[in-house]
Amino acid sequence: MNDAPSKARRHTATPKRLMRSLAVSAMLISLAGCATWSEDGGFGAVALVASSELGATPARISTPEAAVAADATTNSLLGRPLTADSAVRVALLNNRGLQAAYSELGLAEVDLVQAGLPPAPTVSVGRVAAGGAMSEIERQVVVNILALATLPQRKRIAAERFKAAQLAAAVATLETAAEARRAFYRAAAAHQTVHLLERAQNSAEAASDVISELGKTGAAPKVDQAREHAFFAEVTAQLAQARLAHARATEALARALGLWGAQLDMLKEPTSLPALPPRPLAPRDVETEALRRRLDLQMARIELDALADSLGLEQSTRYVDLVEIIGISATERETVIEHGERETEKTDITGIELELQVPIFDFGETRVRRARETYLQAIHRIAYLGVNARSEAREGYKAVRATYDIARLYRDEVVPLRRLVTEESTLRYSSMIDDVGDLLADARAAIQSNVAATEALRDHWLATVDFHMALAAGGGGASAGAASVASAPADAGGAGH
Repeated sequence: MNDAPSKARRHTATPKRLMRSLAVSAMLISLAGCATWSEDGGFGAVALVASSELGATPARISTPEAAVAADATTNSLLGRPLTADSAVRVALLNNRGLQAAYSELGLAEVDLVQAGLPPAPTVSVGRVAAGGAMSEIERQVVVNILALATLPQRKRIAAERFKAAQLAAAVATLETAAEARRAFYRAAAAHQTVHLLERAQNSAEAASDVISELGKTGAAPKVDQAREHAFFAEVTAQLAQARLAHARATEALARALGLWGAQLDMLKEPTSLPALPPRPLAPRDVETEALRRRLDLQMARIELDALADSLGLEQSTRYVDLVEIIGISATERETVIEHGERETEKTDITGIELELQVPIFDFGETRVRRARETYLQAIHRIAYLGVNARSEAREGYKAVRATYDIARLYRDEVVPLRRLVTEESTLRYSSMIDDVGDLLADARAAIQSNVAATEALRDHWLATVDFHMALAAGGGGASAGAASVASAPADAGGAGH
């Protein structure tokens, strides 16, 4: 009896065919092995810049052990009277906002490694049943060869962005250190002002008590008593305001140093400002120094390089931004049963399919135009930053010199002369030559001179901090530059629509 022929068709992958199908995948895996992580996450460059500018080394706290070591060092620094330099060291170890900025550097390294990875292939397996015992299995490997071809350029752009992220972390370090110094000087000046007004209040209170006793005997008229009491009340009000300012300055210092809990009790806050330097700042070419040192300008230059590479990438992929190559490998097996005998026939099938995205509605002009305008924007921004850097350096130098002269004038002339006037006024009042009104006027002027001298010294130290920042880091332009680099187009596989 003749049996109706029955056919079973299958695609089976032999070892040889399977190696051919996965050849592209093996190549991509080998390329992926080139993407590695740096040993320090790029933090070494940040620490080098911070050490050269600050004389203190920052630390990135990423492990429990590092956190314990940072806490121990912080507690040791807080156990001694605080200075401007130790305040900077505490802030670099204990300010969590700075540590959050360092995490941005870690994210930038993730983007760098990811940019160095080749596009992942797409592997598909399909089975089609034709009824009965007949079936068909198809396997495909799809790879975006355009993304693979532009991989070196995309990795170079990511490397430039990583350099910008390193500079941004260095800027955050310098800003944290500068804010710690500013907070230290403000807190020290506030404490010194409170001390001056406390002494003035004690003197005014003693004078008020004396004149009250004299008034009981009729030796002091009521108008003189009222003047003394009003003077004491005014000094008391000024002291209350100074104490409030001191409390606010102390809290600002605690925030800058990242202190809380038991660390606040350990803080030995500054009681007086450092003395005025013996000599003023020597003249120098601050404009050239600012253009050479400023990190925001370096970030802008890196941004310009990254945008130039992005513009070249967009121009090279403007017409075709998706090219996929599809590798097909299969084996057909046909089994025929006839007259009780089994016969097997094999057929090998291999092929390559190329798939292109046809830009019918957009020939890449929008992407190229966007990249070009972004590049021109970066050119204008770097010129803008250069002008600002020169101006801020000149302004900072002038401020340091002017505040130095003002503070020295108060220290060498105003305060000594006011002290002499007060002493002579006291003698004349004791000799009944001057009345109490003249004595109180001179006392008020002496208090104002001492407070103004403290503020002048504080302003000099604050101007010094601002001047160093104007030479090293600049202002908000650095953050804007980092944001522009981060948003620069670099994806070769984007749709572009």
